[in-house]
Amino acid sequence: MPTSSDESSVDTHGVTTWEPRTLGDRLSVAMYETLAANWRVLVVALAALVLLGQFFVAFGLFATDPFLAVFSAVSVIPALLLVWYIRRQDVDPEPVGTLAVTFVLGGLLASFAALVNTAAGTVFRQIPVVGSILLFFLVVGPGEELVKWLAVRLYAYDRSEFDAVIDGAMYGAAAGLGFASIENVIYIAQNALTAIQSGGPVLAATIPTTVARSLAGPGHVLYSAFAGYYLGLAKFTDDHYGPLVVKGLLVAALLHGTYNSLTTILPRVLPMSGLTTFAFIVLWDGVLLFLLVRKLRRYRAAVAAGDAATDRPQAASADD
Repeated sequence: MPTSSDESSVDTHGVTTWEPRTLGDRLSVAMYETLAANWRVLVVALAALVLLGQFFVAFGLFATDPFLAVFSAVSVIPALLLVWYIRRQDVDPEPVGTLAVTFVLGGLLASFAALVNTAAGTVFRQIPVVGSILLFFLVVGPGEELVKWLAVRLYAYDRSEFDAVIDGAMYGAAAGLGFASIENVIYIAQNALTAIQSGGPVLAATIPTTVARSLAGPGHVLYSAFAGYYLGLAKFTDDHYGPLVVKGLLVAALLHGTYNSLTTILPRVLPMSGLTTFAFIVLWDGVLLFLLVRKLRRYRAAVAAGDAATDRPQAASADD
């Protein structure tokens, strides 16, 4: 239908069309371009500030008592050995530099999870009986696995060396190790600070915490390795990227929440000693490690079979 001259002269800016005209428009464009180009840097910087703000006093203890740093390092050894073992499953091991950056990001972004967990904990623990369980499944598990996933997505995901599905599990494990390292530092420092303030023996408070954190660390590595594997699968399966990412996070969060819930509930209903608790954690982590390694080996076998099929000479045709 023809358009009259009056209708064609109507200014539709801000109604059906838009372009930067005013100072506010140009400011919006500049802010968007800055954020789009530097969002990774901004997220990391904010995480670092939150981490320092939350744990400044706890970190200061390491300057006065270097043995706390030793205990913190010891607490990470089981998780570190697990990462080393997972890395051995990769026929083309990932560069140490990229793994190190992912490790650092996992530690920095732990500050976001700690902030949310602390705030949510004050609310959920007011709920009788099931408050802690709800906290684990709705906040702690999803939140911690999301920030570990983000540690992979921020850097390693876009690197050229992330060139296979299995690489996602490796970088997820590195992020989990970084997260566990910072978490262990905080728990050990906080328990030491409590002992100092109460006038109690610092060593007696630090050793049990170190043992407990050394048992918790491998879980962080395993959960984020599962999420990372599905992130790797998503990267090379464009049609189902979103659902695969969500599935990986859901699997990791469910495993995480289940572990936290069981270690909270079982001592209340069963006569568990330190030995039985240790056995339960080893069994739990052992089953998850078996499932993860089986998945990684099945992937390697599938890739090897595909390569063999590609290299196999074509059968001669009937006309030859």
